[in-house]
Amino acid sequence: MVSLLQNVAIDCADAYGLARFWSEVTGCPPHPEDGPGDHETQVTLPEGPVLYFNQVPEPKTVKNRIHLCLRPESSREEEVERLLGLGATLVADRREPGGAGWAVLADPEGNEFCVLRSESDRAATPS
Repeated sequence: MVSLLQNVAIDCADAYGLARFWSEVTGCPPHPEDGPGDHETQVTLPEGPVLYFNQVPEPKTVKNRIHLCLRPESSREEEVERLLGLGATLVADRREPGGAGWAVLADPEGNEFCVLRSESDRAATPS
């Protein structure tokens, strides 16, 4: 017997607002029955688990112990710039001069996530 991963739950102050941010990140819409003011909402990814946003009263206070890692279709650099334009912030730059590494960003509520090299970036540069 095994367990299947159903969803990744993300605690937040504004469930629908954060779902809208991650909807823009992933290109997948929030659940059609969810709207502003809802305490729970989700973004269903076509391949993978549901991103489930749960409104909680307490603010985020420490670094995430689990985080999402994104592999963009465009270059890592283009995706980092796009995500910054959507409202993400740069937390730590782990990109290396030779092209390896990643960028650590945070969503509008401070949840950290990484942007890895795209497949084309990986093909163009050594590990």
